[in-house]
Amino acid sequence: MNHFGKVYKSILKGIEEKGGLAFVVIDPPNQEPHLAGKLAKAAQNAGVDAIAVGGSVGAQGELLDSTILQIKENSSLPVVLFPGNIASVSKHADAIYFMSMLNSLDPYYITGAQIASSYPVKKTGLEILPTSYIVVEPGRAVGWVGRAQPVPRDLPYLAAVTALAGQYMGSHLAILESGGGASSPAPAEMISYTRKLIDIPLVVAGGVRNERYAHDCIKAGADIVHIGSAVEDRSGNISKAESLLKKMVEAVRKAGKEKDQGGKQ
Repeated sequence: MNHFGKVYKSILKGIEEKGGLAFVVIDPPNQEPHLAGKLAKAAQNAGVDAIAVGGSVGAQGELLDSTILQIKENSSLPVVLFPGNIASVSKHADAIYFMSMLNSLDPYYITGAQIASSYPVKKTGLEILPTSYIVVEPGRAVGWVGRAQPVPRDLPYLAAVTALAGQYMGSHLAILESGGGASSPAPAEMISYTRKLIDIPLVVAGGVRNERYAHDCIKAGADIVHIGSAVEDRSGNISKAESLLKKMVEAVRKAGKEKDQGGKQ
């Protein structure tokens, strides 16, 4: 526990108290920084727990810095970098998913990028969240960029044992990623199977498009859901985005309580 930072401790505490957390994903190339700030304010008003910033391509440099600064100006939520490459680093964030894409066919995405970025990341002072990143079908852009061999949706045990291997190698989080814009998240059976094997927090990303999916992911065993494309689709209307987020946060909390009650029976 001594090497756990403030953000990770808050994640663990949030999971324990609420049963499930909701993070909003903001991808800088998909909206101007000022709009990202408005989305961050809406997210905080809706009860979201944190904001993850990043994407497969283009989230770097001045655009990334400006986006995070606008988020910080408009909300007090923790900002976690969700890097798509070694340039997706900003000292203005609070923490970074230091990810290894365990089912990539390219060693660069398993260890190469991590070695290349480790010292620059250290110099930023960011809190490090060692993370196993597991791409699930369809994988979409992140699977293509990362040369992943996506886990088939009908073979849930493959995701589970991959996440377990990541935990044994030192990860503090595991992410099941279906890809931004996926039509649905990782299947409930896959989430449940993975939850039974690992002890670290489990994140489901990609395809969490509505409150039903958010609820079902948490109920199946996820600790955190990433909400991205669903909010981006409504980013032109902040009130609609906030309304959707409120519904999804309510669904996450409801599922967290149901999961907790189920475990006590």
